[in-house]
Amino acid sequence: MSEPAAKNEGVLLREDHGPIAVLTMNRPAARNSLSVELLNEFVRQFVELADSGTIKAIVISGNGPIFCAGHDIRELESHRGDEDGGKGFFDRTFAASSALMSAIVKSPKPVLAAVEGTATAAGCQLVATCDLAVASDEAEFCTPGVHIGLFCSTPAVAVARNVGRKRAMEMLLLGEMIGAEDALQFGLVNRVVPRADVMDVSLELAEKIASKSAAAISMGKKAFYEQIDAPLGEAYDTAGWAMAKNMMLHDAKEGLSAFLEKRDPQWRDS
Repeated sequence: MSEPAAKNEGVLLREDHGPIAVLTMNRPAARNSLSVELLNEFVRQFVELADSGTIKAIVISGNGPIFCAGHDIRELESHRGDEDGGKGFFDRTFAASSALMSAIVKSPKPVLAAVEGTATAAGCQLVATCDLAVASDEAEFCTPGVHIGLFCSTPAVAVARNVGRKRAMEMLLLGEMIGAEDALQFGLVNRVVPRADVMDVSLELAEKIASKSAAAISMGKKAFYEQIDAPLGEAYDTAGWAMAKNMMLHDAKEGLSAFLEKRDPQWRDS
């Protein structure tokens, strides 16, 4: 693997490992909570990476023992004294959070979460929103808002789309921690590995993705999220249209020829 190239410093760090961008939340003293600054920086990076011709996959991690503790409660509470009681700031915060989650889903690059520590509330939402997630066997997950009178309504959007309604409501109504193995069983994560192996396994999965046609994966990811919650007929219409369009790509022609000729394909990502 090539030496990583650092792209920025601050609340969100970026290192490029060849075709893989690693975005690391860098607020360990604040448990990597999602301040407005961090949310906006995430969105900025996703906009930049969407247009990258070299980056083919993205890994999200957290600096320190906590992956992400959710929204920055201290920052939110600091605006209680605003003229409107904080309503405007709360609206902006949750809009920025929704913008980040939407950016992950809409990103043409697959996004993986490398979860070494605890992911709570919007941190759990972040894990659920990513396309794939690798968790440490020490990792824990919860949506604990009920304990402080703040139901985790926005985390529920992503969690319920991954773990099923009964599991989601159990997490939301009880607010209890679940371990990595339960998260795997629930469908919240894809792999559970020793903590020391989380980033290596995440990068290995990202490298496998990066070895495929970026054009086909981008088209396929878009179609997947468009059809997943649609009625059956609409879902098949969306998927059929996507496959027909995919067939017209150079990479589909090359991939099919390579399969028939028993050779490795040479992708153009077009």
